Amino acid sequence: MTVESLHHHPSPVPLDPRGVDLPGQAARLRALGDVAAVELLGGVRAWMPTSQRVLEPLLTDPRVSRDARLHWDAWRNGWLENHPDAHWMYGLIGDNMFSSYGPDHARLRKLVAPAFTGRRIKALQPSFDRLVSDLLGQLAHNRRGEVTDLRAGFTDPLPLRVICEMFDLHGDGAAAVKNFANIALTTPESQEGAAAFIACRAAFAEVLAHKRARPGDDLTTALVQAQDGNDTLTDIEIIDTMVLVLGAGLETTVHLIGNAVVALLQNPDQFALVREGQVPWETVVEEALRFAPAAPMSPLRFAVEDITIGDVRIRAGEAILAAFGFFGWDPEQHGESADRFDITRPTPIKHMAFGHGAHRCLGAPLARAEALTALPALFGRFPQLTLVEGQPLDRVASFLVHGFREIKVVLKP
Repeated sequence: MTVESLHHHPSPVPLDPRGVDLPGQAARLRALGDVAAVELLGGVRAWMPTSQRVLEPLLTDPRVSRDARLHWDAWRNGWLENHPDAHWMYGLIGDNMFSSYGPDHARLRKLVAPAFTGRRIKALQPSFDRLVSDLLGQLAHNRRGEVTDLRAGFTDPLPLRVICEMFDLHGDGAAAVKNFANIALTTPESQEGAAAFIACRAAFAEVLAHKRARPGDDLTTALVQAQDGNDTLTDIEIIDTMVLVLGAGLETTVHLIGNAVVALLQNPDQFALVREGQVPWETVVEEALRFAPAAPMSPLRFAVEDITIGDVRIRAGEAILAAFGFFGWDPEQHGESADRFDITRPTPIKHMAFGHGAHRCLGAPLARAEALTALPALFGRFPQLTLVEGQPLDRVASFLVHGFREIKVVLKP
């Protein structure tokens, strides 16, 4: 049976906004077929491909857009005006490559990409080493055997400090960005969150003005100097790109590191292979990205024209949900052990944690570099680190983020 309209679909599956059992929900959706109708927080309905085999070609299909303003019926017909819960979390975050389509996206990505080259990431390594060492030194001040929240003391502050240093953002500006990270990213529709967002953009605008006058060797300057012929980024595009780097690079790296720590500590036999040098840290990071993707859902995409997949017709203007993280648990890709952490899988380990196609995350090398610095340094400094026994690990109550609210550990040098 051909589904004529998503909005009149009789039974879209509500996605749990708390993300209590994402692997279980992924399995239930796969059982419905290659494409399922789902309903998200705020009453948004979308089509969700349930297998990597189906999603991958869609992500490179020119009939699929990320620009809600151009191609989403809910935006064009005014539906969003009466549904504020559906705004921020679906990628409507300004003039940057994240929410652009076609030539606009190609232009922005071409200008921004040089700021994230392997050479630039490699040049940041001394900063990574110093920031990690500083945080571990602070943790070492805790008394032996004292319970410590590793997230609050290590995995949270590290990516934020990296981002501020990359932009050469300090003092009041860094405080404004930190405040936005702490408030607006978790309560985006609140008045407090909106005010924090305004202050964050103002901080980025201030450092941008400073770097136009006094260039340096930093990401802000790289964005200012980005040029393709006579084409450059406007100030608004630069500021919104800075906001994008903050939003996309913060929580994802926090939980990449945290999820890897927990997975290793919960699987001591596998961790022994890492300690003995039989499995490299790179494999640990890739398996953590597959098994516990920090950002399992991507903001929506939209059909530019009708698209038929099997017996489902996705009509022009309808939304498409790319649940990248779900495919790490797909038995079709990873066999019957897809739901288990296993660093002995055949390499290379395949996943979609950083997306696929034209919108694949430019910051992927940065996240990997931070994790590959943080993890061996943490266990090198505290080789007997253990999870606190008898205390549950509560996950963040979100289907957009896959990680832990706290990671209670005992530090043992």
